[in-house]
Amino acid sequence: MSFERISVIGLGYIGLPTAAMFASKKLKVIGVDVNKSVVDTINKGKIHIVEPDLDMIVHAAVSEGYLQATTLPEPADAFLIAVPTPFSSINKENGIPVPDLKYIESAAKAIAPVLKKGDLIILESTSPVGATEQLAEWLALARVDLTFPQSAGENSDIRVAHCPERVLPGHVVRELVENDRVIGGMTNRCSVAAIELYESFVTGECVVTNARTAEMAKLTENSCRDVQIAFANELSIICDKLDIDVWELISLANRHPRINILQPGPGVGGHCIAVDPWFIVSKTPEAAKLIHTARVVNDSKPDWVINKVKIAVSDFLQENPTKTSNDVVIACYGLAFKPDIDDLRESPSMYIAEEVARMHNGRVLLVEPNIETLPESLEEQSLVSTEIAFKEADIHLLLVDHHQLKLQKPSQGVIVDTKGIWS
Repeated sequence: MSFERISVIGLGYIGLPTAAMFASKKLKVIGVDVNKSVVDTINKGKIHIVEPDLDMIVHAAVSEGYLQATTLPEPADAFLIAVPTPFSSINKENGIPVPDLKYIESAAKAIAPVLKKGDLIILESTSPVGATEQLAEWLALARVDLTFPQSAGENSDIRVAHCPERVLPGHVVRELVENDRVIGGMTNRCSVAAIELYESFVTGECVVTNARTAEMAKLTENSCRDVQIAFANELSIICDKLDIDVWELISLANRHPRINILQPGPGVGGHCIAVDPWFIVSKTPEAAKLIHTARVVNDSKPDWVINKVKIAVSDFLQENPTKTSNDVVIACYGLAFKPDIDDLRESPSMYIAEEVARMHNGRVLLVEPNIETLPESLEEQSLVSTEIAFKEADIHLLLVDHHQLKLQKPSQGVIVDTKGIWS
């Protein structure tokens, strides 16, 4: 089949770059987002996120007429769903977050009226196992005049597949093209159609499996990473108690040819590694013991950092007996969940900054070079340059190793370094 019009539902950190890549290959792309401000920004040829090279691609695609954004779905030959998959609540019995598929359901109901026989629907949203099948059920309920893979198999009117994104923020444009894609069709014909679509711009290999395995593959990748980070974070806490430099320790251990310990930090953030392992744990709470423990370790690290700040303030006041806590200025460096991006989702640095601002009576300065305005939870604080923070702060809390922060360090004050670049 040929794809003349492609619709991408959700124009965030994955949806917009994906839409732009299809459009860059001279395919007509309709991007859909419920946020009118996002739609208006894109239709001006601009972008609302920080991602290297994406601005040029979007500008060219919009200028040439291949990319258009709207708030309502339009008919297309293929629909890619890239919407968030948050948690709805916490299970009171076991304390495990409960996945919420409301945005996927909303996307299904939104595109259902414009579906026609032969269309392909791909769920790219990272999802709990079984979400693609649930998507197909919602679509079938909305369009009883069409057949779907769960009932008609290979002969279904509509093709449905799960193809998870596997990209690194800050490198999305390159990795969308070069990375292998896992293609999880609900039937073989669904997989074949999905491969044809992605091969319009993907140079990596399209590897076929079923929908459930494709869902689990993405969750497994991020859970593995989470477990490895948890080891590093736990090691940093142990080393702090034993008065050992964890950065030196890891450097020495990594000299072994079969050891590659990751670097510790203030926690784990983003809408992948901090979230996806819970999708596995929620499905199999009795079996996913190691994955669950890693989540607990990483989720507790921000509170450990906050306690280190309290100790730093106390030590500073002992050394400066003429000052009170109201006089102490704390600077937090970095709010994003990883270096050199503007994404604050699930960011442990954001949580730490919010808690520092809440508990501290004095001034709190925030340094985040990738944003222009602070989120609502921190709007009463001051967003300042690195230079001002270096000059005015007494406590310097490094949370994100942005490249700008690697080039210089404070010359005075107490440093609490969670990334090991100023230590």
